[in-house]
Formats: sequence, structure tokens, C-alpha cells
Amino acid sequence: MNELEQIVKRYRNVTRLSVAVVYSLCVALAVNIFWTPGHIYGSGIMGVAQLLSSVSQRWLPFHIGIPLLYAALNFPLLILSWRKIGHNFTVFTVIAVCFSTILMRTLPPVKVQFDPIICAIFGGLFNGFGTGLALKNEMSTGGLDIIGIVLRKRWGKSVGSINIAFNTIVVAGAGFLFGWVYAFYTILGIFVNGRVIDALYTRDRKLQVIIITSNPEQVIHQIQDEMRRGITIVHNVEGAYRHRPKTMLFTVISRYELRDFQMALQIADPNAFVSITKAEMILGRFYQEHIY
Repeated sequence: MNELEQIVKRYRNVTRLSVAVVYSLCVALAVNIFWTPGHIYGSGIMGVAQLLSSVSQRWLPFHIGIPLLYAALNFPLLILSWRKIGHNFTVFTVIAVCFSTILMRTLPPVKVQFDPIICAIFGGLFNGFGTGLALKNEMSTGGLDIIGIVLRKRWGKSVGSINIAFNTIVVAGAGFLFGWVYAFYTILGIFVNGRVIDALYTRDRKLQVIIITSNPEQVIHQIQDEMRRGITIVHNVEGAYRHRPKTMLFTVISRYELRDFQMALQIADPNAFVSITKAEMILGRFYQEHIY
């Protein structure tokens, strides 16, 4: 590994560590300031930890705190992440889980009672932002993020949608413990959380790109230098207005790569005509960057 690669790796590790701290603060704010005071449950393992904590407080002689349950429930999933996703990914996930557990423990819940709808929406915004930012930087927050990534690699489902699908038991628990109005608020919070995750974590979303250009060699060279993408070439395309010969290029990229694609095209041929549409399904070989 040369010196430049070491610098890049060090920069990425520092970035991931910073993101782990940001996520931990976001989840602590979501749980202690919005969800717990508003009797709102979060999504995934966090929601299950809240549910079990409420059950212990109501029916058991001792109360088990949310941070302890959150850490305990994440332990087997971290083992799954180590085996199925990647070692570096898991190491930073462990850091995120530890930081969030500590901050949830040290940040006291607020005494002010917000409206439950405000608690649901802002709790979902904070938690979804932290989770999506972590996934975007190739790390996880533990819990259903790990299950979502494993299932996404097999079936191609988006992480946020999988997160929503796993939360039926959490919603039912909220309704049973606090009433079905709070179950609705929990659904609202889970939905906001999932949408924010999908807005930030865009590696799952594929885009079909059609390029009409007079400089195909420069465009192909620039795109393939910036991204590992195959390109199909259609020769002898003619513009209907001036009847000049053109070349049509066809490729598929991820939403995450869109900015790199735009920069590459601006360098190669700023006058190219480009059409970009959402690709609902991809069959065949499509390179998906591994998460390490």
C-alpha cells in the first residue's frame, strides 16, 4: 500500500469515526428527547429494546434500561455482520453501537412533554438522519440495518423499506401498552425514519442513463475512469434537426454515483444530451461495490 492509499484510508476511517459520533448523538436525542417522553417507539432493534424496557417497567419487579437492551440485542447481529458483510464495516458498527449506548445512558430524558406527533416526526428525522448518514459512509448502526443489508444483497430491497416491514410487532406493542393512538404515532415515526434513510442511502437505487454525444470516445473514457460501469454503444444515430451523425451510449449507474457521472460528462462533453430515468429492475451483471 503506497502513501496516498494510506492517507485515503486514514481519511475514511476518521470520517467514519466522526459519523459514528454524529449517529450516536442523533439516536440519543431521538430516544431521550422525543420518543421516550412521547411514548413513541422507534424502528427495528431500538423499538424492540424500548418495548422490552416498557414491559420490564410495567410487569417485572426490576426495570431494564433501553441502552442495556439495545446493546444486548445487537450482539448476535454484530456476529452476523462480521460473517456476512465485512470486518471493517462491523468494527465501525460496534463503535456506533457503543457510542450510542453510552450517550443514551448519559443524556437524561427531558421533562418537557412535546405533542406526540412532534415526538414521532422529529424522533424519526433525527434517527433516520443518523442511520442514513452511517450507511452512506459504509457503516451501520446495528440492528435491522444489518439484516436489511444482508437481505438487500440477496433480493435487492431498499434498506428503509425492509426496516419498515420488520416493525409490525413494535407497532402492536405500542398499541397494547399505551393505546392505539400511540400505535399510529409510532407508525408515523417509523415511516419518517425509513424515508429519511432512503433519501440519504442511495446505493440501492439504480438509474438508467442514455447519452447522445458527438464525442463518444472521450465520454466512454472519462466515465470508465471515474466509475466501474459497462457501456453499450449504438452507432449511426442521426439528429433529426440538423441531421448530424451522433452516437448513443447506454449504461446503468447507482443514485450514489450520479454526481461523479455528471462531473465526468461535463469534462468529456458538456453539450451531450442525457436522459436519466429510474430503473425498476436490473437483470444480469451489475457491479455492486462491496462494503468492507
